[in-house]
Amino acid sequence: MKMIPLRDNIESRRPPLVTVLLIILNSLVFYISAGNHPVVFAKILYKYGLIPAKITKLFVTGAALSLDDLYPFITSTFLHGNLWHLISNMWILWLFGDNVEDRMGHVRFLIFYLISGIIAGITHLVFNPLLPVPVVGASGAIAGVMGAYFVLFPTARIITLIPTFFILPLFVHIPAVVYLFLWFLTQLYYGTAYSVIGGTAVSGVAWWAHIGGFVGGVILNRFFIRKRY
Repeated sequence: MKMIPLRDNIESRRPPLVTVLLIILNSLVFYISAGNHPVVFAKILYKYGLIPAKITKLFVTGAALSLDDLYPFITSTFLHGNLWHLISNMWILWLFGDNVEDRMGHVRFLIFYLISGIIAGITHLVFNPLLPVPVVGASGAIAGVMGAYFVLFPTARIITLIPTFFILPLFVHIPAVVYLFLWFLTQLYYGTAYSVIGGTAVSGVAWWAHIGGFVGGVILNRFFIRKRY
């Protein structure tokens, strides 16, 4: 059953400046990159996306890692393959990012977001070491934000739309801890299932990046919380 989160019931005390900045930056990058010819767009994805097989080959051959090999762990989180990919990611970032940023402060939140993206990329690499295609998208970093929200706002309520076929859509208030735990279990289920039959190459979704980002957010958020809130 598909559950679409619409909003939460936690109001931010301060404007989510970094969250808004990240949404604008991701949107601009997509507008600029996707506005090119499809061949050029594909070249951008391959240049700035994270390609596990490329990194794995360097480890196997013993070659030294250069800056060109490392920056995709960051740049890949600002690229998106299509408009729906962008919109869905930015919506979730807006939904959960403002409150987490409120607890961390602007600079700490930005650092936390980037580190979550790196952890997500490393996790994706570990579970898909031979994948020759680039992974792109902010979902790994956003999963870290979701992991932090899971810990920081467990009693929050997520207003969720549940589409139905025979009756009017259902709008339900789901505890954040329940919604996010179910989301995590879904990622874990599909990540494990698709790993057996080919991983991201088959599903087209970086499930393990989501899992790694979420777990990273759960563990690391405590180091970024502002002492005075």
